[in-house]
Amino acid sequence: MSEKQSIVADPVVMLGKPVVAGTRITVESILEKLAAGETIEQLLDAHPRLSHEGVLAALAYAAEALRSDTVYPKDRLIGSFTIITPRRLRIRPSP
Repeated sequence: MSEKQSIVADPVVMLGKPVVAGTRITVESILEKLAAGETIEQLLDAHPRLSHEGVLAALAYAAEALRSDTVYPKDRLIGSFTIITPRRLRIRPSP
């Protein structure tokens, strides 16, 4: 299975968020855990259905998503961050 095929989005699974195929583990949660300092090995231990390839696929998916969007850091705008794409403008409020 290629990295792109490993990430799927289905409206009935996790509200349509991108997940590793065959799991309910979102790309978002993988990125959050890695950013918080967890290792890939810790992720794999905590999620037996997750594979090393699935984690790499999530990272590749996130990189591709960022390539297609313009992201502005929160210190320049009100809110956590703003993503502008050709189709939408989305502002996430600060926690």
